[in-house]
Amino acid sequence: MSSTREFVVVAHTGRPKVTDTIKTIMRRCEAAGIALRVVDQDTVTGHQDAHLADASEIVVVLGGDGTFLRAAELAHPARVPVLGINLGRIGFLAEAEADRIEEVMTTLIERHYRVEDRMTLDLSIRMGDSVVARSWALNEVAVQNSTHQGVLELVTEVDGRPVSAFGADGMLVSTPTGSTAYAFSAGGPVMWPDLEAILMVPSNAHALFARPMVTSPRSMIAIEVERDGPAAVVSCDGRRQFDAPAGARVEVLRGDRPVRWVRIDSDPFADRLVRKFELPVTGWRGRQV
Repeated sequence: MSSTREFVVVAHTGRPKVTDTIKTIMRRCEAAGIALRVVDQDTVTGHQDAHLADASEIVVVLGGDGTFLRAAELAHPARVPVLGINLGRIGFLAEAEADRIEEVMTTLIERHYRVEDRMTLDLSIRMGDSVVARSWALNEVAVQNSTHQGVLELVTEVDGRPVSAFGADGMLVSTPTGSTAYAFSAGGPVMWPDLEAILMVPSNAHALFARPMVTSPRSMIAIEVERDGPAAVVSCDGRRQFDAPAGARVEVLRGDRPVRWVRIDSDPFADRLVRKFELPVTGWRGRQV
């Protein structure tokens, strides 16, 4: 990191609410002598220059969870912490809402934030002895039917042993952070983000035993695409896609490099869960002291 402090902002520029928030960030950074770089989310691709965020102190995300995942592609290789400011609908990955931007900027400028590591997943796709694709995910690795016709025939394996074989729309392998995203929609459990584990969630499986499973973070998950069935497509965070032909083997491990996550609040995760999902808690009395 250089002696001059620098923040990188990733946003869908051009929208009025985003523009106003960026103006506030620019004003506060200029007053504090902090360099600022603004990157439009649409320019962030899976092949983005990995050094774009190298000199920065923080990557600030303005938007929803999709924008956050795009920004993570910049922050992850540079090992730079990322902070989400929600301008979207739910924004489960965001640390704060846009109406708190002045307070957030004061916290960042005065360095009154902390950084946590969030677990990631590393992906390898194999054909025989050859690795044909590698990638990583913060939320989930999704193995899906590439044709959307019929069912995808899969064999699942944990730690070198077969667990189940079934036809399905696909299989999701998720981190605790991703448990409130695609995996949750597919029927998986909510996992507290400081938990270290790997979640497996079949998607619309035709099988008697096709329940979600939670494994050790040290487990190696493998999903084999049957040779005589349809091909699959593998997606990482809905951002990076790879072909997995019939006969391919998809291997997922805990990632070697976490995403560094900026925290500015100490609210319990349960409070975030209730707030974001608007869960009914009427009648709660709490522990009587």
